Amino acid sequence: MRVGLFGTGPWARMTQGPALAAHPGVELVGVWGRRPQAAAEVTGQFGGTVYEDADALIADVDAVAIALPPALQAPLAVKAARAGRHLLLDKPVAADVADARAVAEAVTAAGVASVVFFTLRFDPASAEWIEARAATGDWYTGRADWYGSVFGADPDADASPFADSPWRRDKGGLWDVGPHALSVLLPVLGDVTEVHAARGAGDTTHLTLRHDSGASSTAVLTLTAPRAGAGVAVEFRGAHGIAGYPDGISGPAVASFGRAIDALAAAIASGVPHACDARFGARVTEILAAAETALGQPSRP
Repeated sequence: MRVGLFGTGPWARMTQGPALAAHPGVELVGVWGRRPQAAAEVTGQFGGTVYEDADALIADVDAVAIALPPALQAPLAVKAARAGRHLLLDKPVAADVADARAVAEAVTAAGVASVVFFTLRFDPASAEWIEARAATGDWYTGRADWYGSVFGADPDADASPFADSPWRRDKGGLWDVGPHALSVLLPVLGDVTEVHAARGAGDTTHLTLRHDSGASSTAVLTLTAPRAGAGVAVEFRGAHGIAGYPDGISGPAVASFGRAIDALAAAIASGVPHACDARFGARVTEILAAAETALGQPSRP
């Protein structure tokens, strides 16, 4: 599969680039970025050719892998899908509902395959844990809390590689780590039917959700937690007891992205959409936007 990489930031260099370069079923054709010099650095690490024209790279590949801010990812994904290219997308798929739906509609109309990289859904141990909870069913409630410290690190500590991300600073933990929480809660408890939200310290958002299974859930989402208080906590409670997400079971993101590549190849071969496709990505975006509205911050166009 001939793949073009769009994006040259930390995520492209730490995860997508190395995974694409190492995958035996992929030829990394080229890299496009907003800064050609940065694209040259990425190709120097992982191979491929620097493309200064995004359309030219789309024309030369079978699939695109996008590691760009959501407001840039969505229109590029629509263009690639309309050109018949398969999509490996990052979360969130877009910065607003209209753009997210446009991506999903373009995928459907073109009949291309799509996979959105919700990290835990492609980590083997984490995915197995989520699938087991979904198979058990009959949960009364759940919670999925993501305490990130991207903007909350101690002054003397090493800064996060994502600390210079304008879109994360603008959209906060709701949009950056909120998709992770929803990617765990939805397959276990069902689609969301009610969304309530309240503010906490910094960028912290507290979500309360109702699901079509009748269960409810909560989520605490932030990028400004103190480093000592950072971490992830997920659990489900029901007649079966309490199921907590085990600490330390998830592996490196590069390996998980390799599984996302496998999932895209399988969807292309079978014609069966993956559970984490652009449509699921659009649904997650709808829920994030509903939470933003509940906070009194309507999604920016």
